[in-house]
Amino acid sequence: MVLEGLGQSLKNAIKKIANASHVDQKLIKEVVKDIQRALLQADVNVKLVLQMTKELEERALTEKPPAGMSSREHVIKIVYEELVKLIGKPKEIPAKPQRILMVGLYGQGKTTTAGKLGRELHKRGMKVGLVAADVHRPAAYDQLNTIGKKLNIPVFGDPKEKNAVKIAKKAMREFEGYDVIIIDTSGRHSLEEDLIQEIKDVAKAVDAENKILVLDAQTGQQAGPQAKAFHDAVGLTGVVLTKLDGTAKGGGALSAIAETGAPICYIGVGEHLEDLERFDPDRFISRLLGMGDIKSLIEAAEQVVDEEKAEEITKKMMSGKFTLKDMYEQMEMLQGMGPLKKIASMLPGLGDRLGEQDMEKTQERLAKWRVIMDSMTDHELENPKEIKSSRVSRIARGSGTSQKDVRELLKQYSASRKAIKGFMGNRKIRRQLMKQMKGSGMATEE
Repeated sequence: MVLEGLGQSLKNAIKKIANASHVDQKLIKEVVKDIQRALLQADVNVKLVLQMTKELEERALTEKPPAGMSSREHVIKIVYEELVKLIGKPKEIPAKPQRILMVGLYGQGKTTTAGKLGRELHKRGMKVGLVAADVHRPAAYDQLNTIGKKLNIPVFGDPKEKNAVKIAKKAMREFEGYDVIIIDTSGRHSLEEDLIQEIKDVAKAVDAENKILVLDAQTGQQAGPQAKAFHDAVGLTGVVLTKLDGTAKGGGALSAIAETGAPICYIGVGEHLEDLERFDPDRFISRLLGMGDIKSLIEAAEQVVDEEKAEEITKKMMSGKFTLKDMYEQMEMLQGMGPLKKIASMLPGLGDRLGEQDMEKTQERLAKWRVIMDSMTDHELENPKEIKSSRVSRIARGSGTSQKDVRELLKQYSASRKAIKGFMGNRKIRRQLMKQMKGSGMATEE
């Protein structure tokens, strides 16, 4: 969960409001202090915290709830809105011809982010080229070249050349006719003058429309001077925040960005090349407060779910037939959406009900069940009732698990099948599903 410590502290403040018998000045001042403490502990700039909480307190004490909304709900809404305002407006990098300059200090995840961004724009139909213009870090070219091969995106660079401007100019000629050219520049351990000058020279040589700062969420208060220095040098048009998948005190980075006015485009939520999310303040704060993010969950599902398979499973469920093979396919779709912890954070309240250990155990159990089902024959997957003692023993040996594990899977399958049968036995729900399926062309009149 992104900014886990801050999220938990803010959720506690929200609970205090939700559980109160009534909202008064004392409660509001208490909650404001809790929010101040949470933001300061997360390294958010003091000045921004005081401005934000002052506005929050004033609104909570003076604004009247709209019709149909309780005082508690209204104060929670104000907290949510002020947190969104604190982060600032997002920026989308459009799928159109452009040159993108990636800047940042050493170790911020710049090269990997260049690849992630290339993948994102390539997926959206752009012809992308990557440029290895980091001439100081050993193996920088090799790293970007490896990423390019994984993504099937060409990389231009010259490990022997030590002049970044020359590489950048050659790359512009090499990638003439490409839609998007992404230039990965050199980093340093600190804001040295020669680094800033080199970036200025490369920026001038490529005439980039977008200048993106890659910033590690763990940077803290140092993020402010960094963002300002790069902004003064090249005029930043956006920021990608990396390592927001951990428990980093990312408030410093968030507030530094808000202070400089450079909007956040994406957030890195993992080490893999697909672990890049478009930044949306509304969704970000919803997840931070434990309100879920159903929209992101649907988008994640749309990327991995095979619609034909999903329709087929739905039809089988409605007809009362649901096999282990169907259960296996559902588990595959779920796994394709990412770690269970990430999915749980998108569902309102689920992350709170399922603790860290519970989610880890569930993830391990699902992985073990897939291995067990891989050791079954197609006939057994389609006819689970025929899996008796001798078959259980064979499946356990073949999967390297115990007979108890196999029986636990069969027990879970039976429970799922029974639940589906009861669910489908509800005429009202069945009629609604049939109506939706007919509307989408999935079903015909019986």
